[in-house]
Amino acid sequence: MAVRSEDRNSYDLVLLLTTLALMGIGLVMLYSSSSIMAQQRYGDSMYFVKKQMLFALIGIAVLIVSKNLPFGVYRRLVYIILGVSLLSLIIVLLPQVGHRVGGARRWLRFGPISMQPAEFAKLALIIYISYSLAKKGDRVQEFSIGYLPHLLVSALFIGLVVMQPDLGTAVTFAALVFLLLFVGGVRSRYLFATGIAVIPLLGLAIAQTSYRLERLLAFLNPWRDPSDSSFQLLHSLLALGSGGPLGVGLGSGQQKLFYLPEAHTDFILAVIGEETGLVGVSLVLLLYGLMVYKGIKIALRAPNRYGTYLAFGLTMVIGLQALINGAVVMGLLPTKGLPLPFISYGGSSLLSNLAAIGILLNISSRGKEQSTAKANWSAGSRARGKR
Repeated sequence: MAVRSEDRNSYDLVLLLTTLALMGIGLVMLYSSSSIMAQQRYGDSMYFVKKQMLFALIGIAVLIVSKNLPFGVYRRLVYIILGVSLLSLIIVLLPQVGHRVGGARRWLRFGPISMQPAEFAKLALIIYISYSLAKKGDRVQEFSIGYLPHLLVSALFIGLVVMQPDLGTAVTFAALVFLLLFVGGVRSRYLFATGIAVIPLLGLAIAQTSYRLERLLAFLNPWRDPSDSSFQLLHSLLALGSGGPLGVGLGSGQQKLFYLPEAHTDFILAVIGEETGLVGVSLVLLLYGLMVYKGIKIALRAPNRYGTYLAFGLTMVIGLQALINGAVVMGLLPTKGLPLPFISYGGSSLLSNLAAIGILLNISSRGKEQSTAKANWSAGSRARGKR
């Protein structure tokens, strides 16, 4: 029996509404956290909001395209996508091309617009690993087939990100790859052995860079250097603490008034906590939890292995960033430059995450289509059996 057209066009509406809700919260809190700074620096209190709204409109167009594009297309273009992403990570390191901000060369500038290749490289790596795991099937448990190729490709991407330098994003890459390979059936002993081997390298990367070491020491003892290395963390905690259960009121926060650095980007959750309190922060975390739940549900209902791995990876790339950002803001992890998905200011992050949501919506519609087809086939079989 044929699948009805409305079933083919169905998708996970709750996931879409959750995404739009987070974007709406992000625009409101972006204005609240950046308007005074934007007025002082650029003479326009809406400066950051206008740019974010432009990226939001582009991102919605990206979401619509990726929602309607069959996710199997990425499997056919996997090596092109991987190659372009790898090339962009190499190009951004070139002094003549890459744009340096705050000592890091992470951006490619196109006129007034800057793009961060690492944000899109996450999607490319997820697509490649999902394709590879599905293609190799049960042979993923073999070291030379299921583990080594993924390790080498991932190490190349992670190494280029570290060179920018961007250790926080590199750690996110590594955690994402670990989870995907674990879910894909790669032997746990390979993964844990690699994890143990990487710990000394991570320690060395922190110890040899003064600002990373200062961040770690500030995390271990926030009161060690309150005017310098601990300044951001302490003011984040002050913002969260002063918010109380219901907050001081939207727009009435004090820490965003040039006390809390990066209030509109990496530490926007602290502003949410100060102005809307525990209730506001809980709502944001609940929305992320719902998004992760829906993403995993889509992965479990995907029509094939590739769809399952792809949906899981895309869900984790958003969930991990939200988890790490929240933990940093609350002082549970050392300070890292990771945005809060859909809420923090940043066009590259918003575009890549909306593309991920679009792909998830497409996988959800294909999963529903297959479920409907199975149900129709079963109903038809029972009807034929009664004749």
